[in-house]
Amino acid sequence: MAESINCDICAKLATVHLTQIVNGKIHKIDLCETCAKEKGVTDPNGFSLADLLAGGIESEDLESVHSDLVCQECGFTPEDYKKLGRLGCPSCYENLALMIAPMLSHMHKGIKHVGKNPENTLVRKASRQVVNEIKEQLQLAIKEERYEDAAKLRDRLLLASKENESSHVH
Repeated sequence: MAESINCDICAKLATVHLTQIVNGKIHKIDLCETCAKEKGVTDPNGFSLADLLAGGIESEDLESVHSDLVCQECGFTPEDYKKLGRLGCPSCYENLALMIAPMLSHMHKGIKHVGKNPENTLVRKASRQVVNEIKEQLQLAIKEERYEDAAKLRDRLLLASKENESSHVH
């Protein structure tokens, strides 16, 4: 079970967790629902941040809609999510998928993380791998004194290197 975090103002259980980066410094604040409302830290429609992430489901209904869900790894439940506004462990994403998928679909283009790497990263990696393999073959051909093969491999290496460089152009 995830540890509970107390409100920075009144020490009740915090359900709103804010992080702000100012001039490279991270500032975090944890608030209970009451203090968050008093400080004006709510969605313009009056929902808490947890409600907003839940795709408009009332926070009181969040655990009743998915009351049978529980993370097999850490024991986290939708009620825990309502209280803390975050998940308990990486396995929660799979074990609580029925609750999380609608939230993610409202927040992102898709519900599956595809990474932050540029699309052509795999192409560049494969190109580098080809260049490295040709270099190894060239060294072996030179070592074994197969100079005709070495000359052909050298030409292939030059061509592959040029292609590799052109794939790095942004």
